[in-house]
Amino acid sequence: MASRKEEKERLRREREERERAASDAQRRKRLIGYGTGGVLALAAVVVLVVLLVGGGGDGGEKAGGDLLPAGGRVAELKETDVGKAAETAGCELETEKAKTRDHTADPNEVIKYDTNPPMSGRHFETPAQESAYTEAPPDPETVHALEHGRINVWFKPTAPRQVRADLKALYDRDQGFQELLIPRPNMPYQVAATAWTVDPQPQGTGHLLGCRTANAQSLEALQAFIEEYRGNGPEPVP
Repeated sequence: MASRKEEKERLRREREERERAASDAQRRKRLIGYGTGGVLALAAVVVLVVLLVGGGGDGGEKAGGDLLPAGGRVAELKETDVGKAAETAGCELETEKAKTRDHTADPNEVIKYDTNPPMSGRHFETPAQESAYTEAPPDPETVHALEHGRINVWFKPTAPRQVRADLKALYDRDQGFQELLIPRPNMPYQVAATAWTVDPQPQGTGHLLGCRTANAQSLEALQAFIEEYRGNGPEPVP
């Protein structure tokens, strides 16, 4: 008989196949709206690559594919209470009742959120998948992932190298189970995490852990947040 973990993994693979097909269809629609703008974007990318290879910017660490470097470590979780862990780390903990769980079929719709990063709200039909991203998916896709019980872990690309390595080590330790690791340059925190839980029904509650300074204590608070809220979304998907 398959173990509970194996059964979850099987269901997860089946769900990912279905959502990948839906995602491909939605992205094709989005590309139609881009038109010739895609050519301009490609030209901009070429210019950016030339500048980075030529030594521009702050040393080119991220240009070398080192946004999520190896060599990270994950400390043993000692404080499992999210509130206490956040207080010890000097992080901010915010909760807000969700206003809506509506989906939109329009991939070009502009959706604004009350928090940065977002923790609930209207979103696209296709969710972002569990992954360690070097480029962030659209916010409405990450919000749909939250509705499914995922934890979105966010980091500034300018966060200390060791912090980014530790975040990747944490993601790898959990084998990316119900986690998304996403860069976010424009948020006010060095590291953050968001979740969307089921109660009170029907809309649920959004949760945000934001750490303006990343250190060992903030990473422990992040672990506690993940353990507390993972898999408890309003629309849970294995």
